[in-house]
Amino acid sequence: MSCSRRHFIAGMGAVIFMTGPVNRSLAQTMSINGIRYGMVYDETRCIGCTACMDACRQVNKVPEGVSRLNIIRTGPIGEFPEAKYQFYRHSCQHCDNPPCVDVCPTGASYKDAATGIVEVNPERCVGCQYCIAACPYRVRFIHPVRKTADKCNFCRDTNLAQGKLPACVESCPTKALTFGNLDDPNSDIVKLIENKTTYRAKVHLGTEPKMYRIPSKHGEIKG
Repeated sequence: MSCSRRHFIAGMGAVIFMTGPVNRSLAQTMSINGIRYGMVYDETRCIGCTACMDACRQVNKVPEGVSRLNIIRTGPIGEFPEAKYQFYRHSCQHCDNPPCVDVCPTGASYKDAATGIVEVNPERCVGCQYCIAACPYRVRFIHPVRKTADKCNFCRDTNLAQGKLPACVESCPTKALTFGNLDDPNSDIVKLIENKTTYRAKVHLGTEPKMYRIPSKHGEIKG
């Protein structure tokens, strides 16, 4: 009998134990042989208008009650009339080392080899929620209609498939979002990262998120 593997996953108020070998031919992270998409979110430009949230919901037909993208407001910092608010984008980080992929027993969660986008194949997803528990960013949810895991996929099946930018990027009135290929030294996103101070959330976990943030000038950076 082969040695059993036990994965301890804590999160979302649940403790899940998995025993038995995981099918690595399905659940492994695919190597990248194309481009590697990422995003920069400029907190100094975001005004919290939520146009990005509305555009995401409309373009990707996200049902009410769940969301692929949330803008979280904290504050106020200071006192009126000088009070300031800080805004934070809460969405998939499209990690280079995504724990949601490693725990998936069916291979439904995977990293697309052509784009680096972390995706969910609804045809393989059984709704077990292991990926939801494993994600340290708490950005996944169960689609209320399909009953499968869902999240931001940079509009891969909608806008990107049509040669457009992600809906959130197109709709932002202050140009707070920059999207592009992190492996192209001449891309706008790489130049921005090279010339601005940025941070990424929970990098100490080794997930290597591809969502970069230009920190707000006000208040604490909450990674």
